[in-house]
Amino acid sequence: MHRTQPVGILGTGSYLPKEEIGNAEIAERVGVTPEWIERKTHIRTRRFAAPGEATSDLAAHAATAALEQAGLDVDQVDYLIVSTSTGDHPQPPTAYVVQHALGAYRAACLDVNVVCSGFVYALALAHSLVAQNPGTYALVVAADVYSRILDQSDRRTAILFADGAGAAVVGPAPDDGGIIEFGLVSRGDAHGLIRVEAGGSRLPASAETVADGGHYFRMEGRKVREFVEREVPPALAGLARRAGVDLADVDHFVPHQANGVMIDDLVRICGLTSATTHRTVEKYGNTGSASVAVALDEANRAGQLEPGQLVLLAGFGGGMAIGSCLLRWAA
Repeated sequence: MHRTQPVGILGTGSYLPKEEIGNAEIAERVGVTPEWIERKTHIRTRRFAAPGEATSDLAAHAATAALEQAGLDVDQVDYLIVSTSTGDHPQPPTAYVVQHALGAYRAACLDVNVVCSGFVYALALAHSLVAQNPGTYALVVAADVYSRILDQSDRRTAILFADGAGAAVVGPAPDDGGIIEFGLVSRGDAHGLIRVEAGGSRLPASAETVADGGHYFRMEGRKVREFVEREVPPALAGLARRAGVDLADVDHFVPHQANGVMIDDLVRICGLTSATTHRTVEKYGNTGSASVAVALDEANRAGQLEPGQLVLLAGFGGGMAIGSCLLRWAA
């Protein structure tokens, strides 16, 4: 009987801009204290892209690092998927700009926009493509530059969001490792909780939309938190049940770095206290789609992930969406 080759993550990479922004600077803009920001979010610093840096620039750096770790050349990449909600332009897709920067011209390219769940959704697509086409490789890159769309006077968003990129190479994995199961949840009935209202076909850019602040990122923070606490635990429990494992058996939890306090609560509610929870929110803030990928890369490069260990990835946010992935580490 033919046995399907497992598919897993073969290498990771990340890139954070050089400019570090502390709480004192943000606090002054939004009218709170630095201590208030840290108490509410656990964030101490974050990174903002330089004036000449765009999302594709961050993405290309992270992609290069992932390819180097996986031992792949750019001409071995069959699929290039970029997850972002802050692309370089409305058109062309940012993946094509990244392809050009890398020279990965053999790759079929596309963008995915599922906001903060996008990295896991892109991983699911990459997994399907590689599984259906044995011997191929996919490069998944998640990158966001939120500093360009923040209203720096809005304390609900300005204290949280920042810029960064993370990447993973997906390909054939050893028999004892690889991706086990995905859980993808989409809740369009809550689409208004996280939004950028202007600049699309419903509300095209105009002098009026700019004056009204319609191009800024907006979030209903309290309702988002209620959604996460209500919807994410059963989604993760369902993923574990389908995979035939217990959440108590998870060795590593890599959640979206939305807010440090929210992560603490989620770990407790989900019964993941025995897992090692990987956090970057304190030093990088919320980097949108990149946050799970960045945290995974830091854990990987620190040697914290051992072959055979059970790793749970969980993204959640705008859409509203939840993307989760259970895998046995094999990189």
